This record gives sequence, C-alpha cells and structure tokens, in this order.
Amino acid sequence: MATTVQATVEDLDPPPALSSKPTDSISTALMNAYERDYTHLTVISEDTRALLGYLNIPRLKTLLKDGKVHDSDCVEKAMQKFRRRGNVYKIITMDTPLEELEAFFDGGPDGKSKQDFAVVTDWSRRFVLGVATRGDLEEFVKRRPA
Repeated sequence: MATTVQATVEDLDPPPALSSKPTDSISTALMNAYERDYTHLTVISEDTRALLGYLNIPRLKTLLKDGKVHDSDCVEKAMQKFRRRGNVYKIITMDTPLEELEAFFDGGPDGKSKQDFAVVTDWSRRFVLGVATRGDLEEFVKRRPA
C-alpha cells in the first residue's frame, strides 16, 4: 500500500474513541458499538480515565456465542488488557505519518506482530483521541488520487 509522505493520521479523520468502563455491562458496550458501527472500543479506568485495554467486537461476539461471557457480565470479563511491563509501545498521534501507521499495522510496536487497530492519543498518552483501523487506512488510500 503506497501512501504519501505528507498524509498523517489526522487525514484519516478517525472517529472519536468510544470508551467503556470495566464495570459497564457487555450489552451496553455492544449496543454502543453497533450504534456507531465500531469494531473496537477502548476501556478506561472510571477513576483516572487511564487506558486499560479494549474490546474487540468480533471476538466479543464469539465469546458470547460460545457462552464464555454473557450480556449481563461486566466489560472487564471480556476486555483484552494492555500489558504495561516489558512492552514497547508505539505512540500514535494525529501527527503520525501514515507510513508509520501502516508499519505499525504490519508489524506492531515491536515489529513482530500484526495489529488491527491503533489507539490515537496525545503525545503524553493522557487522552484517547480516537481509534484508527487498518480498514480506515485502506479506505483512505482508495479515495486518495494517485
């Protein structure tokens, strides 16, 4: 996928992040995701608003279908947590060039694992500004004149 040097994550116009709290019900989180056609929801702390993890909606549907979680369960039971210790994190901001975002999707922060989405934050990682997906990047490249 060829992208231009000038384009940044901001050019993707990522939708604002929709965050759930660990104590929210899975049914509420699913309803919010469906209303906005989101595939990933961030999960933030109720007290500090710190980013704790995320809900992958397709994975959540599978967990529900398999009976591993139920609609009435808390989001915390189904969320995927961010591992803080020993991990390399790639900060993705609105100013990140699309080439870097593409590299992140292709290899992740450590260059070893593919990623489906990126949490877009400010430089200090205090505020979640949005979520960008591989699909967002692919659509942008299709729309952009060569």
